[in-house]
Order: sequence, then C-alpha cells, then structure tokens
Amino acid sequence: MSGAVIFDLDGTLVDSAPDICAAAGSVIARHGLEPLTLEQTRSYVGHGAEQFVQRCLAARGVADRPGLKAEVLAGFLDIYESAVSLTVPYPGVVAALGQLAGMGLSLGVCTNKPAAPAHAVLRHLGLDGHFAVVIGGDSLAQRKPDPAPLQAAIAGLGATATVFVGDSEVDAETAQRAGVAFALYTEGYRKAPVSDLPHDAAFDDFADLPGIVQGCLGLNGVA
Repeated sequence: MSGAVIFDLDGTLVDSAPDICAAAGSVIARHGLEPLTLEQTRSYVGHGAEQFVQRCLAARGVADRPGLKAEVLAGFLDIYESAVSLTVPYPGVVAALGQLAGMGLSLGVCTNKPAAPAHAVLRHLGLDGHFAVVIGGDSLAQRKPDPAPLQAAIAGLGATATVFVGDSEVDAETAQRAGVAFALYTEGYRKAPVSDLPHDAAFDDFADLPGIVQGCLGLNGVA
C-alpha cells in the first residue's frame, strides 16, 4: 500500500486570514469601501479567490456594480502572492508533518487558494519541502468541492490509500465525493457544526493527527 496524507491549506495548515484580510482591505479601500473584519474574512474563505471577492463585494452591497468585481479581483491577486507576513502555521503542524513523513507517508496539498500564493506561503514558512504535490485552485478547470483536484493530488503522489485533512464544509464534501477518508481540523474556518460535516475523525490538536491517520489507513504498529 502506498499511503498519503493530503491537506487543505488555509484554515488547516495555516491561519492566513490576517494576510487575506489586509490584502482585501487595501484593495477595496481604493473604491471607498469599508475594510473587512477578520471574522468576515474567515467566513468568506474556502471557495477560491473569485468567490472570496464576490462575497466581499456582496457584503458591502456593491456586487452588481459594473466592472468592479474584475477590477477588485485583479488588484487582490496582484498583492495576494506576497501577502505572507501575517500567516502562521497552526500549533503542532510542523511536528505532525515530520511524524507523518517518518511513517513513510507521502504528503500533498489540495487547496482552492491559487497555486502561486499557495507555493509562496509554503516557501515563506519553510513548509514547501514537506509536500511532493501542491494542487491550487487554478491548477485545474475544477475547484473543490469537485473531487478532481483531490484526485489529481492523489494521482500525483501515486497513492493507493489516502486521508484528506481539512477544516471546512468544502473539504468534507470533497473527500466524500472522492471516496477518501476525511480528518476534520475543528479550529479552522468551518461555519457549520462539526456534527453536520461528514468525517472519519475530528481533532483540535495536530499532535493527534498521526494516530488518526494510522487508524484511517490501518497502519497497525506504526508510530
């Protein structure tokens, strides 16, 4: 068996909401709009940059203003790749990645964040070396919750058994549609109650993840 663990990025491996909030705020301020709160930002993340911008504009009541969405999206993407200074890994992530690699598992990322900003954040935090495959929101024509991006990550790793780790409704649906085990990180950007999301395991501490993966993949005796 070739085992793999594939992670969502924002809200799962890293808390990037402060950077996203600052980037979006600077762009919409050019159009005389009030900046987002951090809470709003977290609630809008998950469906990719285009949907994020759409939600920002809808919250300010200007989603139908001609040409505004395209202009704001272009401005947001222009600074998004370098918006990394406020992003931090969640506690225990680095140690968990090392343990999973030590178990002989391949690691990947499947995110709706565009690929360039995803790679930039991973490089900035020194996490890029852990992942053999990174699938971004613009890597394929489809985005999560379509299962195609996760299936592409699985194929890229050559995995025959996979656990997908995510924090949201989008991630839960993606795993379900791809037919893979899902481990739900409960401290990310999830909006619905944990009980409403299909999952094989839920955790709030990354120290628990290696054991969860071991159970999901049936790796008896592996520590």
